[in-house]
Amino acid sequence: MQISDILSPAAVRTMSQITSKKRLFQEIAEQARAVYGVDSIQTLDALQERESLGPTGVGHGVALPHARLHGLDRVVGLFLRLEKPLDFDAVDRQPVDLIFALLAPKNAGVDHLKALALVSRTLRDQDLRNKLRANEEAVTLHTILAAAPGIKAA
Repeated sequence: MQISDILSPAAVRTMSQITSKKRLFQEIAEQARAVYGVDSIQTLDALQERESLGPTGVGHGVALPHARLHGLDRVVGLFLRLEKPLDFDAVDRQPVDLIFALLAPKNAGVDHLKALALVSRTLRDQDLRNKLRANEEAVTLHTILAAAPGIKAA
């Protein structure tokens, strides 16, 4: 599995006016509707429900919100780079500016976990995070993420 398998170039954006986690999730839900055709209300509800179980801010300015939805046939991703970091209740208590959201079919089992592991490992790379923070253009951000190594099927 590669990042390019789950992340459409149209699902990558730089955002400047996000002031809360709720607003961020609304933006992700709208972007998911526009790019992948999933219901934005279902997406917003599922992201908020998952976040209520525990914050998905994983440290180093990175958040990995994720949810399972009806109406998807595969795992898909959305990437947002925030111009102004957002308080996200991350494990290291640092604000986040790199958000990679994953949406999976309700019955996605292993594929969801593989995608989460891939994205987590990819965004642990400090050099890659630095490159993402140094660029604003969606095409460039997608290229950086798509160039990251994938994972082999088990």
